[in-house]
Formats: sequence, structure tokens, C-alpha cells
Amino acid sequence: MKPVSLALFWHQHQPYYPDDIANETLMPWVRLHATKDYIGMALHIQEVPEFHCTINLVPSLLVQIERYVNGGSDRHLDVSRIPADSLSLEETYYLFDNFFMANEQSMIRPHKRYSELHQKRGIGRDSVQDAHSRFTIQELRDLQVWHNLAWFHELLFEQDAELREFRKKGAGWTEDEKIWLLDKQREIVGRVIPLHRKLMEGGQVELTTTPFYHPILPLLWDKKSAWEAMPGCPMPKYVESYSEDAQKHLAMAVEYHTKLFGEAPRGLWPSEGSVSNAILESVADNGFKWLATDEEILGHSMDQIVSRDDHGNLNRPEMLYRPWRTGTDQKPLDIIFRDHGLSDLIGFHYQRNEPHWAAEDLLAKVKGIGRAVAEHDATQTPFVPIILDGENCWEYYADGGIGFLRNLYQQAVKDPGISTLTVSEHLAKHPPTSKIPKLFAGSWINHDFYIWIGHQEDRDAWDLVHITREFLTKAEESGTASPETLEQAWKELFIAEGSDWYWWYGDDHNSGQDDLFDDLFRRHLRNVYTLLGELPPSVLFEPVAHFERRHLHTQPQSLLNVKVNGRVSFFEWRHAGHYESGSERGTMTMVTESVISNMYFGFDEERLLLRCDTQTSAKAELGDFDEIRIRFVEPFGAELRIDCKNPQTPKLVINGEERPDTKSVAAIDQLLEVAIPYEELGAKENQRLHLAVELIRDGEAVERSPSEGTIDLTIPSEDFEMLMWQA
Repeated sequence: MKPVSLALFWHQHQPYYPDDIANETLMPWVRLHATKDYIGMALHIQEVPEFHCTINLVPSLLVQIERYVNGGSDRHLDVSRIPADSLSLEETYYLFDNFFMANEQSMIRPHKRYSELHQKRGIGRDSVQDAHSRFTIQELRDLQVWHNLAWFHELLFEQDAELREFRKKGAGWTEDEKIWLLDKQREIVGRVIPLHRKLMEGGQVELTTTPFYHPILPLLWDKKSAWEAMPGCPMPKYVESYSEDAQKHLAMAVEYHTKLFGEAPRGLWPSEGSVSNAILESVADNGFKWLATDEEILGHSMDQIVSRDDHGNLNRPEMLYRPWRTGTDQKPLDIIFRDHGLSDLIGFHYQRNEPHWAAEDLLAKVKGIGRAVAEHDATQTPFVPIILDGENCWEYYADGGIGFLRNLYQQAVKDPGISTLTVSEHLAKHPPTSKIPKLFAGSWINHDFYIWIGHQEDRDAWDLVHITREFLTKAEESGTASPETLEQAWKELFIAEGSDWYWWYGDDHNSGQDDLFDDLFRRHLRNVYTLLGELPPSVLFEPVAHFERRHLHTQPQSLLNVKVNGRVSFFEWRHAGHYESGSERGTMTMVTESVISNMYFGFDEERLLLRCDTQTSAKAELGDFDEIRIRFVEPFGAELRIDCKNPQTPKLVINGEERPDTKSVAAIDQLLEVAIPYEELGAKENQRLHLAVELIRDGEAVERSPSEGTIDLTIPSEDFEMLMWQA
């Protein structure tokens, strides 16, 4: 069997956060991800010189990195720099609201002082006013430090003795020490772009780009392209084509990438993997040789020749695991299709597994693909593209992903059955031999554009863009504005065409800051009018989003009377809290479907009650696993283990020790039902419970519900039902 070409492809992207007209940046995520993920991912690759891969760097991200290097700031950084004894009341409240924005389990709890400050703040329990009286000046300063320090990649501490000593101190830093850290942060941000260029020039990494401000190109070109996957989908009021804007985003991306890295990009990751046949000629015209998207686009382009069965197995693996040719004979483009199952394993599942095992498991699956391809065509060199965000998933790994990535890279280069290559390296050795006659219009999420045009809020936003663009076009035609002013105005419009604003509209994603994203979107449109000396229309001051708070799950409305037998009973769970799989979606979206489709939860007078539904029969689907674990973040260290073959005898484990003679009960039949006494958890009324359900196979967690966050409940008091009735 021929070695498998493994093409890991990391996509690095952030929305464009600055308001250049007001000269302010309200969100810190470019800066914080730069000292954690952007530098860390490059350092991992540098550690293993034989390892080759591809990294996509979105121009609007790179612009913001350069902005910080040149002295730019953001609201979080401004507040971090203020001496702790000079913080105003408003600034202190800002700390309390914003400086714990990190994954609690992997970025707060591991650091004793940060965890103490987090507990003292009482998020979800106490107001900022209540918390204020409990914090000393020194604690405020330590919070300023930890908010920034927790976002430094672990490899930086391995390489920098001063940084290690700084973190080792843990608390009690001075103002001078705090400023030292913030200066160190800027220095590290300044290393990101040069390090990527060094890896590119050394041949280890291929750098690719994306249309400049990350727009959905097919929708800019023709909004009606959404009908290909969603026939009859409602359209915005204005459906005019902005094809010239799409071409501009592509041309600007190539020009800027070439300026930064000394050569033009060969590959394109179109924003959100979004493609259509209409955009291909313009992509080729801008010098690109290949582009990438998702496997479902291939399946629909080939009339379902490439598809997966109910178990996720491909019916024609030799079709997916190779490059294809698209475009025209005069302007050809190579195209590759990501394996979204393997990509989702890294993004959503391996975070809960032992790192060495996870790396071995992924490589074993890659080699399994090689064997499957060889069975269909022994002459083909199997090509496995794994494409996903290179920034957002690592905060869910206990060690920030270090163990997994180190093992993966080191094992991959030692394995004779695997060859790690950049995409262009594989294409040079194995150019495509077959052509796709017409490329299906869709994205890497469900092969459609629903997220960006499927909600009324999306369509309202598109109409605001159109109204503003019409104004700008007329102003340009009038000849009254200077070229410099028009250039700034078009830049603001191009920013508003980015996909990120639409990502947070509708009910399918939640950032916790959706109102801020909505405001930034409308700011950019208002800036077009301001730059041209006109008052923006009033509609641009009105929120597009409706801002009903989107919860991960609902809460129980009454005590429950449940007989734990695994049988369906609507009335038993009628007043339970409810979680639907996928409702936690934030910056990332998992394409593969979860085994657990819904969870219901609540209480009786003495027990926590939990129900898990699957897509069909729980007995059949959960029977594929060895064990179900209900894991508690609060009370910390508690878990209930349920043997999928013998659910009647669950095991309660507290801090690693099994508690004999548990009174917890479980049953698996049509669904999974569980009851756990409060006293066995050491929990009392009004105590918070944070829990998640994991499915275990061969000692490793292969699925978690929710995939992000936890089910958060409070054990009811005696007057719970009376209070709920009054509400």
C-alpha cells in the first residue's frame, strides 16, 4: 500500500474588531489568540522540522496583528494597563465582567490564584456591585495579570525562563511587573508573522489566504446561489450582485499576502469553505492554483456518488481522498475536499482523551483510509485533507493541546505509512486526473448558506449593506469626495460584507456578546455615511438582532415524578429542563451528528434526575459504547459511571474513589434515565450543579454532551415549586 498523504490544514481567523473611524477596538481576541494559538501552533511545527502542513491566514486577522505590533490597543488592554489603585468604579466593574473570559476548566482552575479570584467574583451568583466590596487593590492587579497571562501558550514558558519565574510567583505582582508582562505580550504578538514567514521559506509550511474581510463569496456574487442547497429559501429585499466586491476581496488578499510573505499564495480557503461555480473564474484570474472546501460539496457535485452511510463510512473512498480539477479548460483550478469526520475529532472530541492515544487513534484512522482506498484502486496515492480552525478548539484541551499535537506531529513523521505534506506538495506530485463538471454551491457547514442568509436577521443585515452600498456608489459617481475618503468608505463597506456578523445573527450561534457584534456591524455601515459627511439613516441605529437571550438549555419548572425504567413517558418529564444537541454552537460548528440528541433534567425531593435521548433507540445506539459517565464540574471530582451492558449497577466515583452501595439508579431502553441522590454528591439545596455526559469506548471519551460548556442547575429549595408557580 502506498503511504497516505496527510495534509493538515489549519485555518486562522478572527473578525475585524477595530472601529478605525472611532479609533477603538472593543474586543481582545486577536491579541489573546496571538500569544496563545497563533504563536503556539507555529512553535509546534517548528519543533518537528520533518513535519509539513498548510496554514491559512486571513488578511483581516493579519492586519490586526500588525496593528498591535505598531502600538495599537483594545479596551481590555487599556483597562489592563491602568494602575490597580487608579481604577474607576466603572473600570473595576469592567474587570469583573470581562476578565474571566476563558475556559474555566483548562485556563482558570489550573492556576490557584486565578481560580481563587474567580470564586471570589461569584459569576452567575453575585453582581459586580456585590463583588466589588470583596476585592483588594492587590487582587484587582492580580486579576489584570491573570486575564492576560492565562492566554500565553505553554511552549512560551518552556522557552522563556523569565516568563516561567513570573508565572511561578502566582500572585502579588507589582505595577512594574504587570507592565513587563504586557510589554512581553506585545513582543510575542510581533513574532507571529515573522515566524510564519520563516516556516514558509524553510519549506515546512504552505501559507494560504482567504478573501480579505472573510465574505461569503458566492452570496456576494449571487444571493440566489443559496437556492441550490435550499430551494425556495426567502431572499433579502435586494438581491443585486456585488461581483465586483468579491473580486476586490480576492485581489486585495493576494496583494497583502504577497507584501507580507514575499510571494503570492497558491491556495485559497474561501471563507467558511463557501464555493460556487460562478466564482471559480475570478479565483483563477487572481492567480490561485487550488482551493479547498468540504466533502459534502463533492458529494452533491457528483450527484451523491460520494456519500456516507449511517455509520459514517464512505461508499466511494477513492473519490474523496484525492484532488480534483474544476474551473474551465482555459482557467483550471485544482480543488480538495476535507474529511469533516476527522476534522471534527480534533475540534470536538479528542480534547477529552489521553493525548498519546488520541494521536495514535487519528493516525490509525488515516492509515485505515489508505487501506480502504487501496481496495478500490491500488494505483491511487490516498490524500487525506484535515481542515479546521487552528485557534478555537485548544482551550478545551486540558493542556492546551500540547500533548496531542506533539504526539501527532512526532508520530506522523516516524510512521512509514504516512507522509505529511503541504497541499501544493501533494498536488505537484499527484495532480488531479478527473474533473468536476459543475461545482455545487455551498459551504463547509451542511453544504448550504443557511447560517448567513437563512434567518430574517441575516436578510435584514444584507438589506442594510445594500442601502449603504447604493449610497456609497452614488457618492462616488458624484465626484464630490476625495479618493482617500472613498477608499476609507469602501473599506468600511467591505468589512461589513464579512461573514462573521451574519454568523451571530439568527438562533444557531451564540457568542455571549451578540449585541456587541451587531453594534460593530452597524458601526461600519454608519462610518460610510460619516466619512462622506452625511447623517446615517436611523435604521442603522436600531439593532438587527432581537436579542432574546439564547440559553444553552432551559431550566426545570417543577419537581418531577420519574420512574427510572428507560421507557418514554411525556408526562414524567413535561416540566424538566431541556438541552438539544448543537445548541451550544459558538465560534465552531461540528458537522458530524451527536449520538445523544436531547437531554432532559430536573429534580424530585431527594434526587437529581437525568434523561438522554438518542436518534433512534438508546439501547441500540448506546450499546456501541462501553460506559456512560455523568461528570460533574460542580461538585468537582464527582462522576457516575454506567455500564452500557449492565446499567442497573452504576458506580459512583468521588475524586477517583469508588463509593460502594450507591443508591443511584439507571436504566437504558428506549432512552437513558438516571437518578442520583443529592447526599451522595455531597450537595445541598441551593447548591449549583454543573454536569456533562460522556460516552466511553476503550477507556476514552469519544463524545460529550454538551460538547462545549455544561448543564448548569441549582438544587431546589423547599419553596421551589411555590416560587415557580408565582413566576
